[in-house]
Amino acid sequence: MDRGNGAPEQQTFRRFKTGESMWDWPDLSQKIFQADRSYKCPTYVHRTPPCQGSCPSGHDIRGWLAIARGQDKPPVAGMPWQEYAFQRMMEANPFPSVMGRVCPAPCEDGCNRNEVDDYVGINGVEQYVGDWAIEHGLKAPAPGADTGKKVAVIGGGPGGLSAAYFLRRKGHAVTLFEANDQLGGMMRYGIPGYRTPRDKLAAEIGRIVDLGIEVRLKTKVGRDVSIEDLEARYDAIFWAIGAQKGRGLPVPGWGAENCLSGVEFLDAFNRGWVFSTAKRIVVIGGGDTSIDVASVSRRLGHITQHAWHDIPGTHTLGHTAHDVAGTIRREGVQAVLTSLFPLDQMTAAIREREDALREGIDIRGGVMPVEIVVDAAGRATAIKMCQCTMKGATPIPVAGTEFEVACDMVISAIGQMADLAEGLERLDGGKSAIAIDAVYKVKGTEKHFAGGDVVRPNLLTTAIGHARIASETITHFLAGNPQDKRPKVDVHRFDLPQELHARGLDPQPYDHGPVRGTCDGEFALHNYEDRSATQVIAHTALFKGHFPYSPRNKRSERHVDADAVMGDFEERIVAFTEAQAKAEGERCMSCGLCFECDACLIFCPQKAIERVPKKERAIGRYVTTDYKKCVGCHICQDVCPTGYIQMGLGE
Repeated sequence: MDRGNGAPEQQTFRRFKTGESMWDWPDLSQKIFQADRSYKCPTYVHRTPPCQGSCPSGHDIRGWLAIARGQDKPPVAGMPWQEYAFQRMMEANPFPSVMGRVCPAPCEDGCNRNEVDDYVGINGVEQYVGDWAIEHGLKAPAPGADTGKKVAVIGGGPGGLSAAYFLRRKGHAVTLFEANDQLGGMMRYGIPGYRTPRDKLAAEIGRIVDLGIEVRLKTKVGRDVSIEDLEARYDAIFWAIGAQKGRGLPVPGWGAENCLSGVEFLDAFNRGWVFSTAKRIVVIGGGDTSIDVASVSRRLGHITQHAWHDIPGTHTLGHTAHDVAGTIRREGVQAVLTSLFPLDQMTAAIREREDALREGIDIRGGVMPVEIVVDAAGRATAIKMCQCTMKGATPIPVAGTEFEVACDMVISAIGQMADLAEGLERLDGGKSAIAIDAVYKVKGTEKHFAGGDVVRPNLLTTAIGHARIASETITHFLAGNPQDKRPKVDVHRFDLPQELHARGLDPQPYDHGPVRGTCDGEFALHNYEDRSATQVIAHTALFKGHFPYSPRNKRSERHVDADAVMGDFEERIVAFTEAQAKAEGERCMSCGLCFECDACLIFCPQKAIERVPKKERAIGRYVTTDYKKCVGCHICQDVCPTGYIQMGLGE
């Protein structure tokens, strides 16, 4: 049976193919007979795991999975493991509950466990911990000491809120400007509530604001407050205004009254409006936003009877809008979603595509729009399309395959761009986006920084990652020590000295004088090297034979059939139980860092490896090597499941 990633249900790693054995290795005899002559000895090298390297926010995923599995114990007696995991998550992402639901999880695509059986359910663990933190009223870490610096953050979406959070934690005073009457940005106005439950979103936003952030709602910078005012009053400015303008279709007829962008449609819906005239909707896209648009349109239905308290004369986005609380009767909407790519190559997540098909959405892949058919009144009545093939990202029409799809509304969900009008023109770096340098500083400016969709439309998690990095560069800038480059692997990585400090195991001070017998000194981290800023560990460096088949725990889903979808806005994903979250933590292979399996200690023929005394142990400091006994046989490296051991000592 196929699980969706091309791997069979019972896949597990095999070192040898059928009929082969270890004696077929061409270098085995060389290892056996020359191993004791090697000058190499094991060193412990920390590298970034691919899950974290793939995470746009830079989560220490391996770290909080180690907490879930019970390997990394809370440093405070009596602290629940969920609280400790939450603290670790908050170092890189202040929205674990929301992101655990809506992030498409590139971390899971990069998970090395895919080479064994199936990826670790990272999103499920993140959602579980995020929800637990909300239910138990956990707060954000306290702000740092006051720096006396003031930072303006423009935009109250995931990027702006995250920047405000990280900057406030560093001790800066933060004022957050938001043009809408509520915070949340695309998390609120671009994603329907059945994907981001509003109570969870409100809790995570409130946790950030409670740090002492000044919030100015209904304030559009450029119109209500000028850039010059901000420059005069603040020491630094971070732009996270998103990409609120949808891209129209580049075909004749676009611009008719009943043509609009996916961003406009979702914004209107999330403000509490529904469209009253469209029974047949065609959505052009293929990504997650287009799925959201089509799914929402199916749930809204088609209004055929107006109640007395519908709001007349209110026009939004070229369509009459009505209060969603109105007493109305709806009939089913016929929703067609088209994609340039075939169905199995669409960029939308597999789960989202399957849900859309189940809910009655007609998905047509491998087709491209040619023209909007407009009637005498200037309204779209159909969209002319044709089959196409893809040459890279460019569609090539197939001659003689034209057809029409009748419709009452056409929605373009093919991309977004920033709105840099009304006083923000000087920020436009081209193509309606803000141009930044390597440290997220706006090019050609003195104290402006930017991140998120205003730089390049991407994931919500990407905006959070931009905010984390920019907050660090802003802090350096405010301290008079500006940066000009960032690490190659720019994530919030595991820090062994910090881990030792949290457990009262700091190395002793070093007087910087000559010392003999440094192996016995307590001022250094012996035979340890941190390469996480430059290297991501590949699955080929792991001993994958250590890991037997272990089926992934999957979050249940509340499936909605086509005949029941109308008016159903309840959440579909069923969160993990604690047992499921812990089980997924146990499936993590801890790539690039010791997870205390004892394999090296068991298989060392010279008894050169021993455990660090229990009172001195911490994550990453579990075993040590006696180099007087080691003969460089490489066995410890060969049997290390996580790739933490490297034969080097001088390399």
